[in-house]
Amino acid sequence: MNDRYFSGLTGEVVTSQGPEYQKDRQEWNRAIQKYPLIIVYCYNKLDVSNAVLWSEQHCVPLRIRSGGHHYEGYSTGNSVLIIDVSRMKAISIHENTVTVEGGVSNRELYEYVSSKGYSFPGGTCPTVGLSGYALGGGWGLSCRRFGLGCDSLVELELVDYKGKILTASSECNPDLFWACRGGGGGSFGVIVSMTFRLPPKISRVTFVEVYYQNTVEARRAQFLTTWQRWLAQADEKITLIASIYHSQEEGFAIYLRGIFYGASQEARVIMEPFTDLEENEASMEEMSFLEAVTIIGNSYPSSQMFKSTGRFVIRPFNESEVYRVTNLLEEVPQGSVYSALTLYALGGKVKEKSSRETAFFYRDAGYIIGIQSVWTNPKYENSNLDWVNRQFRYLKSVTEGSYVNFPYSGLRDYLDAYYGLNAGRLREIKDQYDPDNIFQFPQSIIPFYTGPHCH
Repeated sequence: MNDRYFSGLTGEVVTSQGPEYQKDRQEWNRAIQKYPLIIVYCYNKLDVSNAVLWSEQHCVPLRIRSGGHHYEGYSTGNSVLIIDVSRMKAISIHENTVTVEGGVSNRELYEYVSSKGYSFPGGTCPTVGLSGYALGGGWGLSCRRFGLGCDSLVELELVDYKGKILTASSECNPDLFWACRGGGGGSFGVIVSMTFRLPPKISRVTFVEVYYQNTVEARRAQFLTTWQRWLAQADEKITLIASIYHSQEEGFAIYLRGIFYGASQEARVIMEPFTDLEENEASMEEMSFLEAVTIIGNSYPSSQMFKSTGRFVIRPFNESEVYRVTNLLEEVPQGSVYSALTLYALGGKVKEKSSRETAFFYRDAGYIIGIQSVWTNPKYENSNLDWVNRQFRYLKSVTEGSYVNFPYSGLRDYLDAYYGLNAGRLREIKDQYDPDNIFQFPQSIIPFYTGPHCH
């Protein structure tokens, strides 16, 4: 490659000859084995626009990366140009809204808004990019109280396939705005800024934890039954996540945690169905919102080898299904250090919007159920992938749809699975805003008509 080859690009261009590329490549090699041609670290909207235009002019496929947390690695690829917006970090508050640039992470937003007295319905992992989180809908531990992340979105800016900056809101490009609230990241353009409505200021929340050690089959089934009954009538001020898991260190166990927007005394009453189960360790501690999300964020490893996906539970599992689901963990994959069924509570404010109001279709689901396995030795990758694939087949038979922020490469009908009856409208909007299908990647939204194009 020579310097002339990169003419027209701004921002910080990294090629396969640069030390930063080599460092990044070493990290990628451990997990997804992809070799991009160029990475453009963008610092402003112009950098993004120039990168899109350069990609188009030179027929180099592009990918978009913010936090780089895509489960299937679709934010990178072989011989592609990566538009990396992770350097775009500006955050500002105006009245009761917060505006963030495209590279802001959950942790960075939490720290900023908390310093002003606010909470925010963001995600649990601190380093996830906020733009990808919100575009996929945005599940988090405040969603039953304030809705999904995309429900607080009031305006966004993106760079389209022509390199132009478009504004989308309920008044301006409303169809694009609709699509970007649950239609997944990367299919319509590069997000360069987002403005969210802030919730009311709050000084304290209650951080909830319940742990069950050395669980047997009957206890795991009892917990899932209790979870379903509790969730059907639960106070919307509380959102929980629970893992029924097997680990090398603990064997079979259950861990539940969440955030309650209220006092600890009230939380104890709300959580009685769980604390009444035998042999549990429970804690209900009042603290600041930032302290709660920091505790949650600190539980995530800096990196790991894993396979994970998630499905929507539309109806409660019956007794036989409860046992069949929890027994999916009985066969632990070879080399797995942690395998789990994870439950993500929905309902509350999430359910108040209709399935057609935004692109996020599965508003009526009671919760998301995820299945995952983690391994540390690369030689066990195939056995763990095969295990997840086998267990997924049964989960698919008793659930509906898949959560696009927990993507699964094994889906043949991924458009219907991710978007339900909203898939057709998303394809129409794709035709309008990206007719040449510039923003494409595995499992991107496919336009109804794609004209002749070098990509």
